[in-house]
Amino acid sequence: MKKPISGTWFEFTHHNIAEGKYWNSACRRFGAEQWREKIREIKSLGMKYIVLMCTSLVYEDRAESYFRTDIYPFAEGFACDDPIEAILSEADIQGIEVFVSTGFYGVWTHTAENMTSKEVTARAFRAMEQLYAAYGSHPSFVGWYYPDETCIRGHFSPEFIDYCNRYSAFAHTLDPRLKTLIAPFGTNILSADDKYVSQLDSLDVDIVAYQDEVGVRKSTPDQTGAYYAALRRAHDRSGRSALWADMEIFRFEGEVYRSALLPADIDRISEQLEAISEFCDEVLCYQYLGLMNRPSSRAFCGHPSSVELYESYRRLREELAGNKESEKACL
Repeated sequence: MKKPISGTWFEFTHHNIAEGKYWNSACRRFGAEQWREKIREIKSLGMKYIVLMCTSLVYEDRAESYFRTDIYPFAEGFACDDPIEAILSEADIQGIEVFVSTGFYGVWTHTAENMTSKEVTARAFRAMEQLYAAYGSHPSFVGWYYPDETCIRGHFSPEFIDYCNRYSAFAHTLDPRLKTLIAPFGTNILSADDKYVSQLDSLDVDIVAYQDEVGVRKSTPDQTGAYYAALRRAHDRSGRSALWADMEIFRFEGEVYRSALLPADIDRISEQLEAISEFCDEVLCYQYLGLMNRPSSRAFCGHPSSVELYESYRRLREELAGNKESEKACL
């Protein structure tokens, strides 16, 4: 049975400029109330988790932060002076759980270097200390997200496991109650074998949210069920981390990675949910912001077709809820 989408990635600026064509400029103009509005919109679709993509963003020629820190300057031209406070305080009210990003504290495209660099790690750990000091009292702040995502080329690389375990060890010194989440890709080429199970045993994270890679055209919904079924067996054998999905609800306007993200059609998204739901503890999407907008939104950002996707998914969610109630009645 299809699960509803239970959470979403979230961002203040989309890191890939071409992909964020339809919402980056609007988001920079948002005040605190508009950021709060986006959280309420997410709640209106029954979502209960938010994964914050980045707390700072580093390019080859510039860097900016979305909170007050001595590491990087605050984002120039950003209307809201504390967007993290805005979303967390509204998430407190709405009962949404937020995973706060530990990146990017090196150039966002330099994933391998970011994982191993002592300088990047030192900046990230200092940021984590500052983020926890500033926002750790929020009930909605439930965990950390490690955004330097890796491709699982058959198995995790030793460098990625070391990266996760070092960050988790440090995170536990700040607050051992906070959960940790990663979202690797390569779901279509990994080997969920004995070696992979052993790696899951050694990986100190609470949640692995695998990218379904449908939006980036590496997989199709008729393929992903088999991938997640194999992952379910591996996670059940290990028993250490939860298995979530990072389901892509976008399509590209043109070339992959080099053009704007647009909302996918609801039929494809329904097929994606159908394929993977039974194998995943939770299904999150990438992402609400920019790809869905409530028709009455006072914080509109994204392509006009984002309203259509919001309404189409709202109807699908109501249908799923009705089906669940019917099943209960038959028991």
